[in-house]
Amino acid sequence: MTEPTDTNPVEPVLLNDFRSQWAAHGAALTEAFTRVGESGWLVLGQEVASFERALAAHVGLPFAVGVANGLDALEIAMRVHGVGEGAEVLTTPLTAFATTLAILRAGAKPCFVDVDRSGLIDLDAVESALRERRGRVRAVMPVHLFGHAVDVVRLEAISREHGVIVIEDCAQAIGARSHGRPVGDASELSCTSFYPTKNLGALGDGGALFAKSEPSRAHAASLRDYGQSSRYVHDRLGMNSRLDEVQAALLRSALLPDLSAATERRRQIAARYRSELRSNAIELVPEPAASESVWHLFPVLVRGNRERFRDHLQRHQIQSAIHYPTLTSAQRALDGVAHERFGALTVAQDFADREVSLPIHRYLSDGHVSRVIAACNSFE
Repeated sequence: MTEPTDTNPVEPVLLNDFRSQWAAHGAALTEAFTRVGESGWLVLGQEVASFERALAAHVGLPFAVGVANGLDALEIAMRVHGVGEGAEVLTTPLTAFATTLAILRAGAKPCFVDVDRSGLIDLDAVESALRERRGRVRAVMPVHLFGHAVDVVRLEAISREHGVIVIEDCAQAIGARSHGRPVGDASELSCTSFYPTKNLGALGDGGALFAKSEPSRAHAASLRDYGQSSRYVHDRLGMNSRLDEVQAALLRSALLPDLSAATERRRQIAARYRSELRSNAIELVPEPAASESVWHLFPVLVRGNRERFRDHLQRHQIQSAIHYPTLTSAQRALDGVAHERFGALTVAQDFADREVSLPIHRYLSDGHVSRVIAACNSFE
């Protein structure tokens, strides 16, 4: 694969580069948009159906169902499983708020457990909570955070032993694998997002569920479209959450075909960071042993003043971000809302206090990566 060329050493090193994405794929994206317009079919047509088949084949799961966004995908998965009013759902506090919001929108109660040193939900803590709340927890919703894969073999074992449903949030980890198996493989239903910053991002919002069986696929497809089983026949109370024909066409024709190469580039960059970052002022976050990460983000933990480190990067024209400065369990939106925390969430809070995300994406040149490494290594 030919790498981008860094021709201007003072240009900003961006966290995401949508202009470069357009430069690389604009012709194919324009053709896809034109194709949809000329077809005269704008909602739930052949573009969505074709993308669903291509997406499922790419990730190695039987079925995909396109929806409006990743939040809706998670809520639909819970509703298919009947995880609703009064149900307790174990999840992580270190993630985007959509994971928690989906639980609440389905009528269930989020129960937070701590994370491990990779930032993923701590499966020992999950099992401890399941023993403590025996019979009360209906589901576990892990997040494959940063592009790392939670151990799907152990997730399956937990599901069988404790009789709980697993719904995997794969929004940051499309293409990641655990023990050689794709994320989502431990769940009857798992979910992803096509928000533009994701590894497979649309030119707007979008999401999908992955289903292991035809009945689950059909149920999810019905719920996204008002609960219809056929036109004007409503078998259940659904919602309006349809992936647009335009977004499906853009994803299938231009962006999904590039995903493997884009993932390989992310892995190349991560390998350089992991081997060449040497500053004692930052700590690398370990990749889980069984994970083949797709490196949606590259997190480091700062020893000392995090904002001073980010200011240092900014002076070198390098963008950075924090994921996530406030745990979902501590968000003001949960004031007065039923939820529970198991333990002090100490490791998750350490991430919230110290994490910084470095640039990692398809369009970083080797020169960009060298600049990030040099800037980090010069920080004391």
